Amino acid sequence: MSERIIRKQEIVDDPWQVLRLTTGESAETVPLPAGPVLLPLAVWLARRDEVLRRDEQPGVWLDSDEGPEMLADDCRRFAVIGINFPKFTDGRGYSSARLLRERYHYTGEIRAIGDVLQDQLFLMQRCGIDAYAVRADKDIEQALAGLRAFSENYQAAADQPLPLFRRRPAERAA
Repeated sequence: MSERIIRKQEIVDDPWQVLRLTTGESAETVPLPAGPVLLPLAVWLARRDEVLRRDEQPGVWLDSDEGPEMLADDCRRFAVIGINFPKFTDGRGYSSARLLRERYHYTGEIRAIGDVLQDQLFLMQRCGIDAYAVRADKDIEQALAGLRAFSENYQAAADQPLPLFRRRPAERAA
């Protein structure tokens, strides 16, 4: 059974598996599951050539202490880049998402994984995240409703490069 996630403002079934290394497993030897899989950065770095020979377009995820500069030359290869939020209080993933969008020009899906709560989604969206694996014990329908709580943004961000005062004259002219 696939997990449900929020992707581009809709709740959808998700075929992607998130591979996590357990105690005793190494990036070099962990079995790679069949089908679409988000690999830890360590697995991608250790087995890049092997992963590229697979039929599926790869996906990778970054932990909160891993920066997107490690993927700079490979961004275009990934269908999905996940960003792990190990605790909802850890905000380093917001910076990673902005860097992926603005510095590395990644246009694919950026997915928040880990301790992802409704209160975070709007700000995650502003930073360029467009898919959310909401924590399993939370209501995904409520999370989606919370994502739509604001109808306008004042500041510029990854999801809207122009601040409101720059957009208003263009909207009036149309």
